[in-house]
Amino acid sequence: MPARATDASRAAVLGSPIAHSLSPVLHRAAYRELGLGAWTYDRFEVDEAALPAFVEGLGAEWAGLSLTMPLKRAVMPLLDEISETAASVEAVNTVVFTEDGRRVGDNTDIPGMVAALRERGIEQVESAAVLGAGATASSALAALARICTGEVVAYVRSPERAAEMRAWGERLGIEVRTEDWADAERALRAPLVIATTPAGTTDALAAAVPGSPTTLFDVLYDPWPTDLAARWSAYGGAVVGGLDLLVHQAVLQVEQMTGRQPAPVVAMRKAGEHALASRNIR
Repeated sequence: MPARATDASRAAVLGSPIAHSLSPVLHRAAYRELGLGAWTYDRFEVDEAALPAFVEGLGAEWAGLSLTMPLKRAVMPLLDEISETAASVEAVNTVVFTEDGRRVGDNTDIPGMVAALRERGIEQVESAAVLGAGATASSALAALARICTGEVVAYVRSPERAAEMRAWGERLGIEVRTEDWADAERALRAPLVIATTPAGTTDALAAAVPGSPTTLFDVLYDPWPTDLAARWSAYGGAVVGGLDLLVHQAVLQVEQMTGRQPAPVVAMRKAGEHALASRNIR
């Protein structure tokens, strides 16, 4: 990653909707721990139509941006350089402004997933299952391309989604087989299960969790735990949650935007847990 602008001390997360974002909590906690008292991190409600003008209006004080839906693809034409990781899934969640004025896009969701799994001792798996076929599912496939040595089975709701997942597999160099969502209970016996679906979608699968589950990576963090994660944990399985992903992708963003390494993982996670608890998350 090229060097960021040295006089920069401002960053923010953009998206629509954005009020729910935990990114400011995590980044501000990192700044406090790193002694970056002059740094600020805000959130802005920005949709696809407003994004070009917003980016063009940023001054030299800006170090970078975090991007959430629906901007991860919309930002790409506005950038001067895109990392291979971001290009592989056609999604940018991080923009860093460099000393020479360039806008460099990256995707920290993918290495963030890998780091979250590694933190729980998951370095490599022989096979895996993915629940869902949206944008997060493509990032999950990209992460699995780094750690899965065999087949990935994706459980989807339509032939169109199935075709998309197989195409992503070919692009990412990983073998993807698709199955109908009606058979999603079969996924729960895979060595690693990654649930990428919206809240409530996997609730019906909780009753089918096997007696000795392996590892579940559920990308949701609000509400938490999901019914599936709660049952999985109760049966002794390892659970990686959405907050783990959010923290690890934010760690990489902080390091890129501030130029300081390592980012304070523990402090960032504690700040995220406190914020969720204060919102009465179950």
